[in-house]
Amino acid sequence: MLQIPKDIYQVCSKLHEHSFQAYIVGGAIRDALMKKEPKDWDVTTDATPEQVKAIFPKSIPTGEKFGTIIVKSGNTFVDVTTMREDANYSDRRRPDSVKFTSNLFLDLQRRDFTINAIAYDPIKNQIIDIFQGTKDLKRKIIRTVGNSRDRFNEDALRMLRLVRFTATLNFKPHRSAVKAINPELIKNVANERIQDELNKLLVAENIIPALKLLYNSGLLARIIPELTAGAGINQGKNHQFDVLEHSFWTAQYVKPLLHLRLAALLHDVGKPITISHDETGIHFYKHEQVGAELSKKILKRLAYSRAIQEQVTLLVQEHMFQIHPHSTDKAIRRFIAKVGPEQAYDLIELRKADVMAMKHDPKSTWEYYQSMLARLDSIIMESHAFTVKELAITGSDLIRECQLKPGPLIGQILNQLLDQVLDEPKLNNYETLIAIAKKLVTD
Repeated sequence: MLQIPKDIYQVCSKLHEHSFQAYIVGGAIRDALMKKEPKDWDVTTDATPEQVKAIFPKSIPTGEKFGTIIVKSGNTFVDVTTMREDANYSDRRRPDSVKFTSNLFLDLQRRDFTINAIAYDPIKNQIIDIFQGTKDLKRKIIRTVGNSRDRFNEDALRMLRLVRFTATLNFKPHRSAVKAINPELIKNVANERIQDELNKLLVAENIIPALKLLYNSGLLARIIPELTAGAGINQGKNHQFDVLEHSFWTAQYVKPLLHLRLAALLHDVGKPITISHDETGIHFYKHEQVGAELSKKILKRLAYSRAIQEQVTLLVQEHMFQIHPHSTDKAIRRFIAKVGPEQAYDLIELRKADVMAMKHDPKSTWEYYQSMLARLDSIIMESHAFTVKELAITGSDLIRECQLKPGPLIGQILNQLLDQVLDEPKLNNYETLIAIAKKLVTD
């Protein structure tokens, strides 16, 4: 018997009490069969939305147009959806119309992949697996329900879901599904939906097979053509991969945090534009600056938040930083002041992955950047001032002590004081900074 939370069981039980069918379907059953804890629970029933609302008075009719009612059971919100038949998808995103049914087979038949088309009746403790999804789970195969081309024509996002499940489940896509991918169809999918699938893919544990599928299928060229421009571009003797595959491996080696994975994927996106050759070899001068500009355009196009755009753009812009474990304390303090403490750690993580992706030498790279992190830790732990706000004096102090009027000069003096404190942290006390400020004003 599958372990079903009490709140979910009660929803199904109540529908049964009113003589309706009730099955748990989709990702919840897939995850439960894989011994994973499901994140979302979906119930399908032959009760119409009106009947569901009558049985559960506190329900929320958010997706009623498509047959979905959100039911609150205990502390859990459950999507309860009326069984539906296949319909035409003229926009390749959503059905033109919704036709309800009481036939479970017809409902499961319209789903994307066999592993998501398994139903479970918790009251009867019965698994209904018409399309052999459990067999595909055991074989770790992602296969469409029925004809792959038909499924992708109905909803083009399913092509990206195929790629995403390759990463998140660590499964192999069935060859018929891969063959049916038509990159042209992705133009029918909203950028927000593309972004959502890309995000889920990028934070998975093993993303290389999915990224290669994304490229080989032609989907990546439709979504981020700037990235695929790196395919086939040699980087010289220090690299074993071209620009594109190096970017894939950098993303694999970095921590699975979205902003880091995005920055790793895009960190060399400026190289195809900046490539040059001379007698000393191949060069990509200022590729980080060009890459930062391109990254911002890409992220904006894919509807990422301004916060993510700024985070990723900064990391791409600064990923060629020049500090190392033997840099002076002064140099490291200035690096931290320039990018911020959190971003400094992110940049070291990104550089570590970048170098690992050059030669696949994790051990020596790991040791080198652990020593870099140790230096960063020790300097940050000393609680130096890295910003004007962390100085021992404020603008108000300057106005009062130096008889100054409010204006741009105050900010200029504070910045000069910070510049001196970064060189010599012991200067960061009230009396010393006031004395320096008075001298700056006099001079």
